[in-house]
Amino acid sequence: EKLSSLAQEVGFAASFESNSSRQEAMPEITSKVKFENIAREWRFKWTEDAGKASLDQAQAALEDVLAEVSSIEGVGSIQRVVCGGCHDFKVVTKLSAAAFGEWEKAGFAPEAEFLAKVKGIKGVETVETQTYTLEEVKLNKKDIKKAMEKKEAEKEKAAADAPKPPEDPAKKLKKVIKEGGKRGVEIEGAADMGGLQFFCTSVDEPEGDMDLLVKCVEAMNQKSDPTEEERKGGSGAIGKMVFSCGVEHLAVAAYVPDAKVPELDCAEWLEKVLSTQPGYKIVTKDKNVSTGLIPANADKGVFPLKIREPLILEANNFLRKKGLFPEDNSDDDDECVFGDDDFPS
Repeated sequence: EKLSSLAQEVGFAASFESNSSRQEAMPEITSKVKFENIAREWRFKWTEDAGKASLDQAQAALEDVLAEVSSIEGVGSIQRVVCGGCHDFKVVTKLSAAAFGEWEKAGFAPEAEFLAKVKGIKGVETVETQTYTLEEVKLNKKDIKKAMEKKEAEKEKAAADAPKPPEDPAKKLKKVIKEGGKRGVEIEGAADMGGLQFFCTSVDEPEGDMDLLVKCVEAMNQKSDPTEEERKGGSGAIGKMVFSCGVEHLAVAAYVPDAKVPELDCAEWLEKVLSTQPGYKIVTKDKNVSTGLIPANADKGVFPLKIREPLILEANNFLRKKGLFPEDNSDDDDECVFGDDDFPS
């Protein structure tokens, strides 16, 4: 069947039934851009000359054919567009896609009559026609609500997924030191009550940053000033292993005070704990402070949060074998592990 000239004009194919009474399927430009209506536009320019006489005469020419256009089978709407700035005069007649084919066969009558009249008006120029699809896309209240809710949900998800802007380093360091100072006081108190020489725990603020984790441990070990209103640190005499979870790895710092160096090799302790997980790396080795990390590995089920508590258990067990951590002689099957839950924020 011969394609409509509309297909040739706008670059897509639309097939019509021979009687144009109904289309078998809703035509489409793409799978997402479909249409049910086609419009024919008549347009030209008018001038301001003689008190806008060309505009008045153009309106009269439209009124002469308006009844005939309105009676065309399948007409959905007829719109007139007039611009006082660019001097456009447009008449847009919209029909169902099925009815458009019949009007096209009839030469879009009374198009020729109307265009001939306006071309004869002094001051009218650039007379043109165009065919295109024309669809009402306004949403009803229900669809508006649904669309707005979807947009808001996407906006919230995008905000949640967006990378956080980097925090000011000075502010971040202040938070790290504050957490370390507070944790040092808590460790000192817990050690005094339990007679502990070593303590294993985790901190949040360093977020896996090794340098910040070391600063946090230093704040724990800072000598406490009894004159301060809020005590900080005070656990320098207590050996410790501190864990910090980041997105990409688990950072670990081991600390052994000078008095305990003869009893415990700091680097050996750290490596023993880290070696229980694949891909571990020793970053620094020292008799007092050694550091290392375990990279996250989703393929092997290695996630910082998941492995943290088992590693704390491993660290305590190593100490226990050396007689540096109390034996668990209770009947309770649960291992004694000090983690985030032991210290209220």
